[in-house]
Amino acid sequence: MNHVCLLVSLPGGCTFEEPYSSCGYSVSLGTSGFSWEQLNSWEKPTMDPALPTGSFMMVNGSGQASGQKAHLYMPTLKENDTHCIDFLYSLSSRDGGSPGTLNVYIKVNGGTQGNPVWNASNTITEGWVKAELAISTFWPNSYQVIFEAVSVQGHWGFIAVDDIQVLAHPCRKAPHFLRLQNVEVNVGQNATFQCTAGGKWSQHDKLWLQQWNGRDTAFMVTRVVNHRRFTATVRVGDTSQRSTSRYRCVIRSDGGSGVSNYADLIVKAPPTPIAPPELLAVGATYLWIKPNANSIIGDGPIILKEVEYRTTSGNWAETHVVDSPTYKLWHLDPDVEYEIKVLLSRPGEGGTGPPGPPLVTRTKCADPVHGPQSVNVVDVRARQLTIQWETFGYAVTRLTCVPSTSFNNYIYTSVLRLVLANPEGSKESEEIVKETEEDVPASVPMESLQNTAYEEKIFMQWKAPNETNGVITLYEITFKALSSLDPSADLTTQRGRVFKLRNETLHFFVGLYPGTTYFFTIKASTNKGFGPPITTRISTKIAAPMMPEYESEAPLNETETTITILLKPAQSRGAPISSYQLVVKEERKSKTRRAASNPFDCFSAPISFRNASFLDSSYYMAAELPPPSLAVVQPFTVGDNKSYGGFWNPPLSPAKSYVIYYQAVSRANGVSHNTLCFTFTGATAPCPMSKCPRVRHPTPNCSPGASTQDSGAMEPEKQVDSTVKMAGVIAGILMFIIILLGVVLAFKRRGLHISSSYHHRKLAKKQKETTSSSTQQREMGPVTTADKSTTKVSTLHKDDPFSTSNQELNGFSKLASLKVPPEPTHHLVGPQHGASKKVWSQFQPAIRVADLLQHITQMKCGQGYGFKEEYEVVKQHTHKEGKLQGEQ
Repeated sequence: MNHVCLLVSLPGGCTFEEPYSSCGYSVSLGTSGFSWEQLNSWEKPTMDPALPTGSFMMVNGSGQASGQKAHLYMPTLKENDTHCIDFLYSLSSRDGGSPGTLNVYIKVNGGTQGNPVWNASNTITEGWVKAELAISTFWPNSYQVIFEAVSVQGHWGFIAVDDIQVLAHPCRKAPHFLRLQNVEVNVGQNATFQCTAGGKWSQHDKLWLQQWNGRDTAFMVTRVVNHRRFTATVRVGDTSQRSTSRYRCVIRSDGGSGVSNYADLIVKAPPTPIAPPELLAVGATYLWIKPNANSIIGDGPIILKEVEYRTTSGNWAETHVVDSPTYKLWHLDPDVEYEIKVLLSRPGEGGTGPPGPPLVTRTKCADPVHGPQSVNVVDVRARQLTIQWETFGYAVTRLTCVPSTSFNNYIYTSVLRLVLANPEGSKESEEIVKETEEDVPASVPMESLQNTAYEEKIFMQWKAPNETNGVITLYEITFKALSSLDPSADLTTQRGRVFKLRNETLHFFVGLYPGTTYFFTIKASTNKGFGPPITTRISTKIAAPMMPEYESEAPLNETETTITILLKPAQSRGAPISSYQLVVKEERKSKTRRAASNPFDCFSAPISFRNASFLDSSYYMAAELPPPSLAVVQPFTVGDNKSYGGFWNPPLSPAKSYVIYYQAVSRANGVSHNTLCFTFTGATAPCPMSKCPRVRHPTPNCSPGASTQDSGAMEPEKQVDSTVKMAGVIAGILMFIIILLGVVLAFKRRGLHISSSYHHRKLAKKQKETTSSSTQQREMGPVTTADKSTTKVSTLHKDDPFSTSNQELNGFSKLASLKVPPEPTHHLVGPQHGASKKVWSQFQPAIRVADLLQHITQMKCGQGYGFKEEYEVVKQHTHKEGKLQGEQ
């Protein structure tokens, strides 16, 4: 036997085969002719391919402005059982664009229209599409379905609906909601609605809570109960004031929409009494009152009454539950003023309202029989005494406070007496004398903290706390390193703890790391323990870098114009190394004795070679090297005619003595520290650098070191008695003066033309002869090497800022009136000359008194070249000059 289920259609549907008014439908006439129209394509064919076929209601959106609305109203329905409304709709267009929007509203009991529960827009349909409305509004409530068409400007198309049915069975695709219950909360409490629906839940379904006035609230949690039930909860936050609002649940699925009934959200205000409680009777230890809770502000019902009372001068309060029309407060204190209030509560969380107006009254008095009995001190502390006695009405009076120690140590001897009094009389107890205990001291005054920071030390001084609260026993100072300007510094061990006695209020912290910020904590202690600490931060100063030790003090290589030295990287101390600098200083000798400069001064002013010439400075910076370029030990050539860090490294003059300074520079926070590692001294021409004495000064401070003329740095076997030295100096001066006078007289007598060419013999094993046509060159004194056989000839630079004039070198004025024709600088070769002819014009000039010590040192470097050899050279030179003049 087969069962056939017939679909029963309820009143309210319409197929639009007949006029829509016969179905109880109505339309609203919109502006500009935009409204719903009934069309039967079978009776009145149309040539527009965008129109669907059949008998239906449609809106022509062609040529309409945006936002035009047209409404189609279904008749008001009052259903008493589960039902479903389905309909066909079509969105068609000539250009393929959306002709507008189709919205569906559910208006309940003739109320507001609210927001749409279903809509279709943005796309066109292929023919007719079915949609369902699962409406859970039942008798005695009524509802009305409204179809709304909204136009879009610039699109030609049609919006149509057809075959609207009200079916007496559940919808196939749209979920049906169970009854939504009313929610009642008190003001300020959270309100939560729970929507339960029958059907299958899909992740694409959209759930929300719709308010009566049209506001929508999204659901917070959706939970599937089983394959036919799912629930969703949402919290309503606006419960700040007493009100009533209506909400319903709405779900939008692929097949349509489901709408629940409207439920009320009722926000109640907790009750508060209008009048204070009524006083019925007063005693010495009781108060009899009537709560007087009939007149209230707020909402009922009242399920709980409470009485709150306290003394007007106290900060405590007690609450008693009242379960009768009147209430008696027992065990009160005589002659004490009390404040009494009534609290009322209604059902629900947060239902207790604020207290009502207070009743202020006082208990009666009674004559005390005797004073306090069994008075004992049960606890003694630094700032309080605890006493115990038999309980009844009383007042505690502190009569006197006498310090038992001096110097504000805050140890008190207190005299206490308990007094029992009322308007009828008073009784006193015996006096109690007790001394309070010590307490922890206050903190050390921050304004008394003084400190002085050095590179590796910090001096700190402080004063005792203003409130010692006893006798200070000791101070505890802890410190630890927080940060350092030197990223390579290891701060893990930079911490410690120091204890100082009561009479020691200063300390010198040593062994610290330069350029480091330390965190100090100081606190004082009594026998009770340590008081609160104070903290401060102190930073040590950055220190000059530390230079490494040099195994050899001699240069690596020397030429006529260069000296190659070995550079080693320095170690930073408190701040990273910023640069390495090489400073070249000429060793000048002045005729007048000047004040000696500090030997530990660094070269802080970076003077280039050209600026040194302009400023007549005795030194210039030859190179500034960045730290990455000197990460390892490497040689460096002074005088290689290159630029380093913006400073020119010009060739050295063979006729001068130089001191080469190698210094490291650290800069941090605007502070700069320099240190000299090694000094190389000596003259490139007078004697080889390898035989000039040198002294190294590896001090961390700026130290230039000793020059080559320092006799104290010579080898022991070359040292002589000071008397012999002085005699030799005097004899040398006299001999050079005599030789100079003889040479000058010989020149004047013979009319000798002075040549401007100078010749030097080269040190070591090579021998070279050069002749220069420059008239600004000057002749250097002969320097004898170890084998006494070679001389060194060098031509000075014309732009050397350290060069002196001919008057300073030779000791006599330049003959301006004597014109000397230039000598040929090449060899003449011919039959009458069998070999090269050399013009000898080399002679020993006079030595200034200020340069005599340097000259004597140069002769000592020659190892055998002394005054006798020098005189023989001058004699040979004079003989050659006479012979040459005779030939001419």
